[in-house]
Amino acid sequence: MAPFAVMNRVVNPVVRALLASPLHPLLDRRLLVIALTGRRSGRPVVLPVGYRGEAGALWIRVGWPDRKRWWRNLQGEGAPVRVLLRGRWRAGHGVVVREGGEVRVRVRPAP
Repeated sequence: MAPFAVMNRVVNPVVRALLASPLHPLLDRRLLVIALTGRRSGRPVVLPVGYRGEAGALWIRVGWPDRKRWWRNLQGEGAPVRVLLRGRWRAGHGVVVREGGEVRVRVRPAP
């Protein structure tokens, strides 16, 4: 299996389950689960990602953006997202921010 396939099929479901469980403090200082809807397909996308909190926003760095597709649903004006952060689902708005060759997603959680 390719490395991304192993992550998507084996590791990601385990991490998602841990972040949704009472054991979430083990991982949630650096990881959260983001949930969004595919623009064209309408299919749900739910995956664990690394994040950093800064200035009232959550910043998600997209590693290897040319090999990943989920973040493209947030281009332009962005889209509604939900994040599982510290054991609690929160609504928010996600927008893609490009700086040089780096792609990041800024999520502003609703109050």
